[in-house]
Amino acid sequence: MERVLPLENLKRHLLVAKPGIVLLSLITTLGGMLYAKESINLEKALWALLGTALCASGSAILNNLYDKDIDSKMLRTQSRPTALGQINYNLLLFEGASLLILSYLILYHFVSFKVALLGFIASFTYVFVYTMFLKRHSHWATEVGGITGALPPVMGYVAVKDSFDLNALTLFLILFLWQPPHFWVLALKYREDYRRAGVPTLPVSKGVLETKRRTLIYTLLLVLVSLMPYFLKACGLIYLIGALILGGIYLFMTLKFYKSKEESDMKLFTYSIIYLSLIFLLLVVGRWT
Repeated sequence: MERVLPLENLKRHLLVAKPGIVLLSLITTLGGMLYAKESINLEKALWALLGTALCASGSAILNNLYDKDIDSKMLRTQSRPTALGQINYNLLLFEGASLLILSYLILYHFVSFKVALLGFIASFTYVFVYTMFLKRHSHWATEVGGITGALPPVMGYVAVKDSFDLNALTLFLILFLWQPPHFWVLALKYREDYRRAGVPTLPVSKGVLETKRRTLIYTLLLVLVSLMPYFLKACGLIYLIGALILGGIYLFMTLKFYKSKEESDMKLFTYSIIYLSLIFLLLVVGRWT
């Protein structure tokens, strides 16, 4: 293995931990805390965020490690340090496992058993069920992987509320329903990449039309579920109007993509990120106004 400067080596390790995904997990976790609408113990909140970050990082490291052969075959991922063999794999295995164990201990000791259990479910689903089993064998891996991505806001909510209720379920469903259409639009763009790597994503296994159809169905379900906070009286009229506008735009763009002959739409992909950011902002604002 080539000799590298400590700073460059650190950069490689940080990239393997997928900082973008970790940041998204932290933002949604914080959103879940604020959505609980109770006074937040700052120390407990910080421990919960740290535990969530370590859980997401450890899971990402093990995912990158296991997928190194797939990543080396895809143009989009072949420059990852794991795909290039730039990091010692045994060291990565130790890092990933250690971060996960540390996250469970932090969440259990400083937050609650419930939050620690949710963290364990999230990481187990992502590392073992999604990465090691389903991803290489079934297009349903996307939905199963969505369970992991939907749990951070629930962890934040439960950290404050210490209970799982309909509001927590709403947060879970919004994130769960958002992820497949968000990913499928990207997977359509890189369909040949996934085919080359032998990963049976929905565009590869079922084709473009079926992927566009399911993207539309999930987006419709997402828009409908996003109205639940209003009907549960968790948020008021401001939230309802905002959710209808954001959801209407999302649904219109998805329907337009479905009817078009285009096989990918990165504007729709970009809007899906904007939609999630604004809907969570609305959830917090609507909950406290």
